[in-house]
Formats: sequence, structure tokens, C-alpha cells
Amino acid sequence: MHLVMFDIDGTLTETMKIDEECFVRSFKDVFGFADIDTDWSHYPHTTDSGIFHDVFTARIGRSPRAQEVSQFRQHFIHLLAAASSQSPFVPVAGADRLLSRLAQGGPHRVSLATGGWRDSARLKMASAGMCFDDHPAASADDALDRESIMSLSKQRAAERYGGSFACTVYVGDGVWDARACRSAGVPFIGIGTGRRATRLSAEGAVCVFPDFSDADIFLKSVYEITNAA
Repeated sequence: MHLVMFDIDGTLTETMKIDEECFVRSFKDVFGFADIDTDWSHYPHTTDSGIFHDVFTARIGRSPRAQEVSQFRQHFIHLLAAASSQSPFVPVAGADRLLSRLAQGGPHRVSLATGGWRDSARLKMASAGMCFDDHPAASADDALDRESIMSLSKQRAAERYGGSFACTVYVGDGVWDARACRSAGVPFIGIGTGRRATRLSAEGAVCVFPDFSDADIFLKSVYEITNAA
């Protein structure tokens, strides 16, 4: 078996912009924090839990308590839910069909490894016509850093599918995804266009696609990477 591990925001769902807006607004609404640096690549751990921890600690001078994390997270998800009810989120082109195709069998299995919190990831995928719980997954609820999230996702996939994997490929849209993959020794496929695609290539992406609208070409690359490993 080979494992294809997916990020969610900007990879499976077109939610990067609304996610950022709700995240920043939650800091203002819940704690009164303004002027949040939204270049997520500046943070040591580009995950919801990691960014929240860094911003909170920098502003308050101590680590957040569990209740403060929960308060922020609940407000953030409330804002996302309100946004999705006004205008449903959409999948990255072809993402929903690709997941369905991979789930039909063959040598490849799917897992999710998101830097977002589980409840927000579940909401985004559902709004975009996909089901988070169809796949083994790990999220920012599990760890602050992406490498640990990826490792847990792979572990849960092995438990779900009943075996180990000859090769794992990660699919994501952020430079932080590429860096985590490089650190973990996992081949990385980038999703992006223009300047983002150039940055992902520079960070070590094996290949970069604008989306999944041509599933055959995408899967051909996956097969080539996994067979070469």
C-alpha cells in the first residue's frame, strides 16, 4: 500500500482567505489582539494551535490555558460556520472527485494531515461537499507542529487500513508543508499557481499542480513517485 496524505485549506478546500479572516477576527473579538502577522510562514509552527500559542504568549507573557484555547477555538469555528452559511465553501477544482476515486481501491490509501483544528476542518470539508471523517486524520488538536501531525496521520492510516505503507506522499499548498515534508523525509506535491507555485518548487516540491482538474495526470505523478521510492 502507498499513502497519499492531504492538507485541507488551500489543498482540498478553497478556504485560505476566509480562514485567515476568521482567525484574525477571533483574536480581536476574544482577546482584543490587533495587528496579527498573517504571513504564516513567519511562525515556528504553522498550525492553528501553534500560531495561537505563539501570538498569545507574545502578547500576554505566558502560555494559554486550556480554557483560553477552547474559548478562541469555539469563537473561530462559530465565525467559520456563519461564513459558510452565507456562502458555502467550494472544493479546490477536482478535489472531491479525486478523493472519491482514491477511495475506490487500488494500491493507494488516503489520510488527512491538517494544520487546522479538527472541528474547523470537518466544517470546511462538509461545506465543500466532502467528509472529513471518511479518512484517517490528524490535526492541530493533536500537536503544535506539522511533522507530528503528519506522523500521527500515517499511524492512524496504518491502523485503519491494517498494514504499513511502502511510500507516503504529502499534498499541500504552503511552504510550511514543503518544509515539514523535507524535515520528515516525505516526498511533497504542491498545489498552487503563479508565485506560490514558484515558491513551492523552490522549497523542494517534486511537482506542482494548479488543482486536481486533471486527475489522471495528478495520479500518474503520484504513481511515479511512489514506485520510485
